Amino acid sequence: MKLNTLLVAAVLASTSLSSCVFKTAEENQLKYTHTTLVDGDAYAFFRQVGSIAPYEVSYAEYVGTVGNAQAKDAAAKASKFFSDILPQMDSLATKYHVDFPILGTEKFTGPGQENIAVEPNEAPVVVKDSTLADSVAPLAQQTSKVYSDQEYLTHIQHQVALVKEQLRRLSRNTNKDLRDFAQAQTEPVAQLFTAVGGKEDAHAHH
Repeated sequence: MKLNTLLVAAVLASTSLSSCVFKTAEENQLKYTHTTLVDGDAYAFFRQVGSIAPYEVSYAEYVGTVGNAQAKDAAAKASKFFSDILPQMDSLATKYHVDFPILGTEKFTGPGQENIAVEPNEAPVVVKDSTLADSVAPLAQQTSKVYSDQEYLTHIQHQVALVKEQLRRLSRNTNKDLRDFAQAQTEPVAQLFTAVGGKEDAHAHH
C-alpha cells in the first residue's frame, strides 16, 4: 500500500516538474527567440496597429487642445476607438506570445518639444540628438510641420484606413480568437472611418 502511494506521488511530482520545465522553456523561447503563436498576417497586424494606436491616442490629446470643432470631434472618436482596442490587443498578444506593446513605438509630442517625423506606414521617429540643433536640421526635423486641422484630418483618415485594412485581413485569420476580435471591430472601424471623413473607396489608394 505504501509502495503504491509512493509511486503515485512520484508520478505526480514528475508530471508537475515536467509541466514547470515546459512552461519555463516556453517562456525562454519567447524571450530569447521571439517565437510567437500567430501567423505572419496576425504578426503584421500587431506590429502596425500596435504602433499606430498609442501614437493616435496621444496625437488626439494634442488636437483636443488646438484643433477646430471638426478636428476635435475626429480626434475624440479616434482616441476612443484606439483606447478601446489597445487592452484587447494586449490580452491577445499575451495569450499568443507576441511582444507587446511594440518596442520603440513613440507617442506624439507637440511643437516645441521633440521633433517628430511621421511616416504613415511606420512607427514615428523622434530626433533626440540635441547636438544637431546648431547645424543643418536633419530630415526628421525638416519634415516636422506646424499643426493644421486639415493635415490632421488627412492624417487620421489615412491611419484609420490602414487599421481598417489590417482588421479586414485579420477577420479571415485561422485563429478563432483573432478572427472574432477583428470581426467585432469591423463595424466600429467602418463607422470611425466615415466619422473622420474617409470615403469607402479611399483605402484603395493606401
